[in-house]
Amino acid sequence: MTLKFNPANSKLAKLYKNRRTKRLLAMVTPSGKVLQNVLKVYSFDLPAGHSCPSANLCKSRVDIIDGKRKIVDGSNTVFRCYAASSEVRFPAIYNNRKLNFDALRAVVSLGKEGIARVINHDLPSDAGIVRIHTSGDFFTRDYFRAWLIVARQNPHITFYAYTKQLKFWIDDMDSIPENFRLTASRGGTQDDLIDLHNLPEARVVYSESEAVELGLEIDDDDSHACLQDGSTSFGLLIHGTQPKGSEAGKALQLLKSAK
Repeated sequence: MTLKFNPANSKLAKLYKNRRTKRLLAMVTPSGKVLQNVLKVYSFDLPAGHSCPSANLCKSRVDIIDGKRKIVDGSNTVFRCYAASSEVRFPAIYNNRKLNFDALRAVVSLGKEGIARVINHDLPSDAGIVRIHTSGDFFTRDYFRAWLIVARQNPHITFYAYTKQLKFWIDDMDSIPENFRLTASRGGTQDDLIDLHNLPEARVVYSESEAVELGLEIDDDDSHACLQDGSTSFGLLIHGTQPKGSEAGKALQLLKSAK
């Protein structure tokens, strides 16, 4: 079963225009000429919730109920995972993520080296930047370590990810390659490790003023996560669809009305 890497979505596509990321998408010819935007931005995605064992405040997933895709929120959900919103609206997105998850679970017995071979086999040859999971997370330790192997074997590609699987990150802190960049996604069951280890984090905020109060810049093109140097935290404005009547839903409506 072939893994599916997706072209940049509307947010990730902004990386093509960001001057700080252009060097990651450039190719140098044998003569020394620099060709801009030859390499491309991709994402690799898994089903929201189903592949996120440490999700908490944002825990949402899409289940098939009575033959239809429906969002199921977790018991502690405060703001709904935006990725679940996409899966319930678009069958192609849901099917793509499910295919990847099924394919990976079918090879978990091969261990980290085997999983890495599977990922490498389908990694696009023109990738310059790969966001691991616009949806989903590192659902097992071997799967996390497989991506570390893939990054080491492809030093010309910048890999980055948001994650709530902070124990995996901390346990392998000394063996993470330079081209593999992680940002802690606050709102999970391991949030205490963010402060304990001073990890760079992304925090969902309900307004720009909340971000200012927290001393966080708003990231609207993923450049903070893609380029972070291990010390930069930032905010992400609430988006997607939110439970009716929730504080997150009210905040989302205010943001939409302000546009």
